[in-house]
Formats: sequence, C-alpha cells, structure tokens
Amino acid sequence: MIVEKSMSDNWLSNTWLVGDTASRKAVIIDTGGPTQPIMDRIEELKLEVTHVLCTHHHIDHVAHNSEFQTKFGCPVCGGSQERRWFEKLNANLDVELSGGEEITTGGLNIRTLHIPGHTSGQLAFLINEERVFTGDTLFKDSVGGTRGPDHTTFEDLHHSIMEVLMKLPRELEVHPGHMESTTIQKVWEENAFVRLWRGADTVREVACTAMGSPAKLLLRAPDYDGGTKCWVRFEKGDKLDMVPGSQVTEL
Repeated sequence: MIVEKSMSDNWLSNTWLVGDTASRKAVIIDTGGPTQPIMDRIEELKLEVTHVLCTHHHIDHVAHNSEFQTKFGCPVCGGSQERRWFEKLNANLDVELSGGEEITTGGLNIRTLHIPGHTSGQLAFLINEERVFTGDTLFKDSVGGTRGPDHTTFEDLHHSIMEVLMKLPRELEVHPGHMESTTIQKVWEENAFVRLWRGADTVREVACTAMGSPAKLLLRAPDYDGGTKCWVRFEKGDKLDMVPGSQVTEL
C-alpha cells in the first residue's frame, strides 16, 4: 500500500494519499494540506484517483476538495449529517456516508466508521484492516474537542474513541487529521486521555474556569499544535466537555 501525506504549515492538517500498488487506484483523504506535493506524487507513481474521502467538514480538511474533484473527476464523499456544512463551504459533497459502508477501488477496501463528537458526521476510514484515518477524533497524544462547528457531545466523543477506535486491532496504524501517525497500541499505552478513561491513571480534580464558567479540570494534556487540551466538568449541569487549554484557567 502507498501512503503519502502533505501537511499545512498553518493548520497542521494532513492530506493523505493512499494507493494500491497493483492496480494503481488511489484515494485522497482530507484536502487541507498543500495540494502540489500530492499532485506530484500522483503523477510520479502513475496513480488514478477515484475518490476524495472527507473525515469531516471543517475548512482545514476540505479546503481543496474542488481542486482534486476537477483534476480527477472523482466524487467527494463525506458524512451525510454534514451536507449543509459542506454546502456552506462550497466543498462539493457528492456522496453521503453514514458509517458502515464499504468502498472498494482496486485493491483498497475502505470501511467507514461513524465516530461523532468533534462533529456530527465525523468519519474514520479503515483501509484493508491495516490503517485507520481518524480525522480530528483521535491524535497521537490527544483527542478532538467538542466546541467546534457542528460538535455533538463529550459522551459521543468518548464512545467513538473507547468503544469504536480502541476496539480495533492493537497493531493497526493510526493516521490522524493533524500531525504525526501512531498505532492503536501506542495510543492505548501513551495517550493521556485514553489512559485515564481506561482506568490506568487517576482523575485529579482542580478548580478552574473553563470558557468563562466555573468548572473542575479533570485532565490537561498536550495537544497536537503545541498547546493543551482539557477535559473539564462544568459546575452548572455537571456537564463534561473537551475544550482548548487556552480557555481554561486553574484557580
């Protein structure tokens, strides 16, 4: 399997090129990274791009959908719950996916997994049971937030990570929507959020303000962009949330 990526200097978002060495069929996963390095590799490797697959609708993942669609005449595929968001961004959603679909192109078998939380229609793409592309749900050392456009709930995010992604084989390679790749095993052992949620570490509650409201800080851990991500419980309504560390002040 061919796996290449380009990464945006501003957003730190990845565009993935995944190809089948035998048939030369390929797919693009997310389009927020620079297009030229990917276009160059497609030409060098003599690949035929058959699909653009979007993990979710945020601009740093769909910015160049139209370039690939125009160049290769291939459909753009994304979460059915997010059609109106794609339309707002002129991101050209052609095929709606809801999770559970299988897409076959050449020797690539792509299984879609619905993993909401960061967005309502967030998808992961499991390819040949060897690699999973997790968008903004799961990163090497962090997890997605639940405060962006079209977010759902912490409970959705937790279920998507612990009951869907963490149930995948330990040796599986994980390619996130931002920054470095990892494996399911390394996430299980090293990701601070996953460790806490599986009971390997202990919650230590710290009084704080989060997004301007009284809360308890349950965990602050490094995020992919050099900042931090925080798991908090708001005093009002006892609501759990994943928020940017820049919006949390410990008291």
